[in-house]
Amino acid sequence: MASLHRATDGTAAGYRRASFWLDDLVTTGRDDLTPRPALTADARFDVCIVGGGLTALWTAYSLAKADPDLRIAVLEREISGFGASGRNGGWCSALFPRSPGSLERRHGFDAAVAMRRAMVDTVDEVGRVAALEGIDCDYERGGTVVFARNDVQREFARADVAEARQYGVDRTEYWDERTVGARFGATGRDGRTPAAVFDPACASVHPAKLVRGLARVVEAMGVSLFERTEVRDWAAGTVRFRSVDTGFEGRVSARHVIVALEGYGSQLPRVRRRVMPLYSLMIATEPLDDDVWDAIGVDHGQTFSDYRHLLIYGQRTADNRFAFGGRGARYHWGSSVDPSYERVDDVFEHLQDALRDLFPAVGNARITHRWGGPLGIARDWHATASYNPRTGVGFAGGYVGDGLSTTNLAGRTLADLVLGRETELTTLPWTNHRSPLWEPEPLRFAGANLGILGMQFADLEERITRRPSLAARLIAPLVGH
Repeated sequence: MASLHRATDGTAAGYRRASFWLDDLVTTGRDDLTPRPALTADARFDVCIVGGGLTALWTAYSLAKADPDLRIAVLEREISGFGASGRNGGWCSALFPRSPGSLERRHGFDAAVAMRRAMVDTVDEVGRVAALEGIDCDYERGGTVVFARNDVQREFARADVAEARQYGVDRTEYWDERTVGARFGATGRDGRTPAAVFDPACASVHPAKLVRGLARVVEAMGVSLFERTEVRDWAAGTVRFRSVDTGFEGRVSARHVIVALEGYGSQLPRVRRRVMPLYSLMIATEPLDDDVWDAIGVDHGQTFSDYRHLLIYGQRTADNRFAFGGRGARYHWGSSVDPSYERVDDVFEHLQDALRDLFPAVGNARITHRWGGPLGIARDWHATASYNPRTGVGFAGGYVGDGLSTTNLAGRTLADLVLGRETELTTLPWTNHRSPLWEPEPLRFAGANLGILGMQFADLEERITRRPSLAARLIAPLVGH
């Protein structure tokens, strides 16, 4: 079977190019990104986890905490944190791909409330464990600000706050133009100061520090981490693998197999159409002076976005950069994944323009890093943590970019499922949820790229008509609303 993606050279120089976050680890001397040794012999474990990102590591952590005698292996094609876990926007948020209203319609009111409560609690849980285990990941719970930059967006903002109140969990606030103008140097699209929604349930983190720190923690707990070890296939009780550098092919026998590959899972036959990889791209500026940040108004620990349909997201890093990202990169035929898709000049230029449009004080700040990577999207935009006790195979993913915190919830949920425990987590509506498969090509290619174009058109439509977009209304049921 083909490799998950075009092979890297396996060096720190290669890995640090994957994101600003990974590059920063090397630049500051915190981590040289040298791969751990590969697995080069047949082996037997109680649990074999496929993938080396946050889902895998949180699962390993939760299992090792619950039962230190478990023999746990983590198999990673590159290095821990190489994928989305080391490239994302650094939002430890309570966001879930399906809206509360959508969850209520599908699972009932009580289930929607339970899911919201679990997500809000998870924001604090990540910070708690990071502090407990000494993982210095710049965790700072400053909340997130979503700017409403015209009257249509103000309508959306008020609706979001009203919906949140129905479930009694989220503590969102609507900030009017006066409040926003006193705090932020953000611009509107209609000649007015924006309004905003503030959600306190979000922390900013340095994602590479979190994932690489967590890898060291679980290794110290006795978990075996094998890097440069590519999983080729699995079945009940068996995982087939190949050592990337030596070519050795072998098998791991394990009672429990957990698949945690997110967007990269689309490259394997047993996942394939369960998840669609869609690229999100990011930029980082040079560090900005304090007087610039005073004009911008974004504090340390705060994340931000706005109510456009083609999503943007950002944070102020601990070293005073903007880390800013968004959608817009197209889907590629056959769910293909390739490093060349991570750098799209048109999207990078769009992000740079969008950042300066939102915060003019950024001026001509130099863009020092450009990167991207694939998200994992389920057909119904419904993330899951699932486990089949008959086969012993589990799966988690479909986070649609909301995975930095959700992976922690997944790890705790999978641990309960593997250990056969009935808990509040195992009754959540995402537990053992099975999404429908994505359509075969060419329908998948046409639908995904028309959806991206539709979001771009929806933003343009609202600017011109000053009314909620009809295109967005048509697309909404397909994207978790």
